[in-house]
Amino acid sequence: MPGELSNQQLAGIASEFGTPVYIYHAEKIAEQYSKLMHAFSAFDARIFYAAKSLSNVNVLRYICSLGACLDCVSVNEVKLGLLAGFAKENILYTPNCVDFNEILEAKELGVNINIDNISILEQFGNRFGNSYPVCIRLNPHIMAGGNFKISTGHVDSKFGISIHQIRHIERIVRTTRLNVVGLHMHTGSEIKDINVFLMGLEVMFDMAEHFPNLRYIDLGSGFKVPYQPGEAETDVNLLGEKVAEAFARHETETGRKLQVWFEPGKYLVSQAGYFVVKANVIKQTPATVFVGVNSGFNHLIRPMMYDAYHHIENISNPNGTGRIYTVVGNICETDTFAWDRTISEVREGDLLLFRNAGAYGFEMSSNFNSRLKPAEVLVQNGQARLIRKADVFEDLLRNQLL
Repeated sequence: MPGELSNQQLAGIASEFGTPVYIYHAEKIAEQYSKLMHAFSAFDARIFYAAKSLSNVNVLRYICSLGACLDCVSVNEVKLGLLAGFAKENILYTPNCVDFNEILEAKELGVNINIDNISILEQFGNRFGNSYPVCIRLNPHIMAGGNFKISTGHVDSKFGISIHQIRHIERIVRTTRLNVVGLHMHTGSEIKDINVFLMGLEVMFDMAEHFPNLRYIDLGSGFKVPYQPGEAETDVNLLGEKVAEAFARHETETGRKLQVWFEPGKYLVSQAGYFVVKANVIKQTPATVFVGVNSGFNHLIRPMMYDAYHHIENISNPNGTGRIYTVVGNICETDTFAWDRTISEVREGDLLLFRNAGAYGFEMSSNFNSRLKPAEVLVQNGQARLIRKADVFEDLLRNQLL
């Protein structure tokens, strides 16, 4: 398959660059982007890659070359996007709970700004009036997502301005003459049911009536990819059909033609990512057989933080007898990657592969326990290229003052 790297390729990269190592397959990213462009071809859609999922500047540059736009949640992601070659008009900045000065900095960089707080909306309006167009992030009060920690559109979420505060928003827009050109929502991640998007879209259509200058509606993302074999994923083709129908109907009823924005992150890069580690020890206790690897939640925290499943394979002994192991890290905490998982027999020194490691893997890594961050490698046209060196000891001291 064009989107798969072989065990032999992965083992070769691990041998060349050492372990642990994150490996990204460029063609798989392109394949996923192409799926979305095809699914959403029946209406005027723009795809903004969510930089927070994987922000290595080389990956950003590649995604820019595909024709995508960029979704950023910090001003530094904005700067990375500009450095990677994204035009400022193709960058959307959606901050949360940031100092107003960061928003001013983004405004000076000329990018699209998405405001999700009444106070910030008022400050921005008082300062700039209708001279700088903005988008407003609304909270549609829809519970969705695969884990409460990644659900962002429910009533207790810190994200967005409640739809029940629409009169307050209108007063601010009217008194400051704000030019609102976009409405945004994002209900969460790991969304399998496309009706979540359609429910939110109806809310957005209702809200759109209050903004005469509206040019686009941003439906966020949260498209699910399969982590376990046979697991369901978001049917983006069906979603595209339903969204096309809804916008065509809305245009007929209102006479307004609106653009549709999406912000996929995980959908583009998760399956393109591989994380390869080495089995340091096999440790048998009265109850469990542990495989202790040369990594931990300092490199891949999703299983510990979100109870996320990552398929694990022994690429050094792929045809070995299946045995049950609990895979753990080398951190001085309980950092369990997988409980009671059947894996081909593991020997000390074997290479274990974690699949679907492209999103929120390296991006959420740390130097906890004063351990070093791993290398990142990009494979494109069959060639492996180092895009981030592994940390060395001196990196731990770089910003410390002795």
